[in-house]
Amino acid sequence: MRFALRLLGTWLIALAMVLLVIDGTKSLAANHLLFAEFGQVWAGLHLSSLEAARSFLSSRFFADLLDGVLDAILTYPAFAVVGIPGIVLALMGRRPRRERFLRQSEI
Repeated sequence: MRFALRLLGTWLIALAMVLLVIDGTKSLAANHLLFAEFGQVWAGLHLSSLEAARSFLSSRFFADLLDGVLDAILTYPAFAVVGIPGIVLALMGRRPRRERFLRQSEI
């Protein structure tokens, strides 16, 4: 399970880095900061899945709240929306740290 979490986290971090490089080149060309919104990237990749997600969330019990949350997430920069869950998954998949303390006589 840890391997799957680390693998998925690594892929998401790599995708976030690609999105950040794309935003960086666009920013250099425009001479000011430009970040692609997650909604623009999702609509560019597969518009029908975005509409399906919107219709799915609108049929749920807290539809107004979920639509507001989705609208907020869709306006964030794409590299952040993909990168933050990637970092969290990668950290969840790492091995637990075991602190080892040495006595002064063992040094």
